[in-house]
Amino acid sequence: MKSRILVVDDETSMCQMLEADLRLRDFEVLWNISATAAEKTFPTGGFDVVLTDLRMPELDGVAFCRRLVALRPDVPVIVMTAFGSLETAMQAMRAGAYDFVTKPIDLDALELALRRAVKHRELQEQISVLSRAVAEHPRIESLQGECSAMLRLSRMIARVAETQAAVLITGESGSGKEVVARAIHDHSPRAGRPFVAVNCAAIPDTLMESELFGHEKGAFTDARSQRRGLFQQADGGTLFLDEIGELALALQPKLLRVLETGRFRPVGSEEEIAVDVRLVAATNRDLLTAIEEGRFRDDLYYRVNVIQLEVPPLRVRGSDILLLAKHFLSTFASRGGKPVTGITKPAAEKLLAYSWPGNVRELRNVMERAVALTDCDQLIVDDLPDKIRDFQSERLVLDGQDPDELVSLAEMERRYLLHVVRCVGANKAMAARILGLDRTTLYRKLKEYGEPPADKPSKSGDD
Repeated sequence: MKSRILVVDDETSMCQMLEADLRLRDFEVLWNISATAAEKTFPTGGFDVVLTDLRMPELDGVAFCRRLVALRPDVPVIVMTAFGSLETAMQAMRAGAYDFVTKPIDLDALELALRRAVKHRELQEQISVLSRAVAEHPRIESLQGECSAMLRLSRMIARVAETQAAVLITGESGSGKEVVARAIHDHSPRAGRPFVAVNCAAIPDTLMESELFGHEKGAFTDARSQRRGLFQQADGGTLFLDEIGELALALQPKLLRVLETGRFRPVGSEEEIAVDVRLVAATNRDLLTAIEEGRFRDDLYYRVNVIQLEVPPLRVRGSDILLLAKHFLSTFASRGGKPVTGITKPAAEKLLAYSWPGNVRELRNVMERAVALTDCDQLIVDDLPDKIRDFQSERLVLDGQDPDELVSLAEMERRYLLHVVRCVGANKAMAARILGLDRTTLYRKLKEYGEPPADKPSKSGDD
């Protein structure tokens, strides 16, 4: 791509001459005869270098240079000054200018100065990208975990955070989807702007439109004052829609429109509002099944699912269970002023053996309870809830020799079917394909085993 140069000089003839020559040297050139006008053009012009005269009416080159550097320190500014005005040129350098050239302009020397400035900008941009990559690699600090699945997720977050693409985070309830959403925001260029989160399952359908888009005073019975919606509150930042699969069908086209146009109309208003919001959504439901059943729009699905990140369930994360347990233990011991420093081996074995259906949220709850109740300096088995102390693994032992470990064919089918459903995050369509069953048969068997046969709306939040 051609390097884009902004030329600023109060003499039209000088601007035209520079434009004609620099275009022949394979630069793209835009010029202004007013620094004030150029200052308005600069932020959105995508310029690689600014070439400006020093002596201009309204706003002199030194002040202009200082403003440009404040706006975009990554864009080099080269100043043009008459021979004999080197002191003024030095003032511009102290104001942040990258280089200066003297008039009358030596066009070959100017080309060299411009190409050096362009190269300088490219190098600074590469350094910035590499610095961010080093800071974020190999894992995101807010994501506690060392297993391969979590390291892959951390690397994906680091790559995704730099983009503006919509992200759909999938995973079981309690697995840490909001932590992932916050990590995306915190490592993105929007980190200094708002992160606004809402659980779509926790707000009644009748209030959700007003919650998202705001309303005018008097728009409905209880609208006693004007209210800014979540999209306005997140302007410039990130909006996290948790459990997006629970969003009412009537609201889905309105959400789709604002995602596509960046504009929406508050309830009761005739004026549209423009916002710049990055969407991150999450679900523990099978949205493709919801599309087949007419509960979710396919066009909205493809709009929110530009990039999909899957958060692994805690039961497949191996030793991460103990890493997280120790992290929570330290947090709650410090908060409660208790001298609890570790976990005994038998208690650790119980934690590793448990299946953690509630994922990280459940583990956090268990550790908070255990720290609060223990009388020891290390957690023991008796500090754990009965469901963990008495848990019997449902692993299948196909090659075992101990008759006590062998189970009936019906019990083996039950365990394997439930194991598959858990492994696919309760995605019934995928589970049915793996098991070689139609979904009607799968739902019937789940009902027989006391499991919910179909997805039910969840009213709880996700961490």
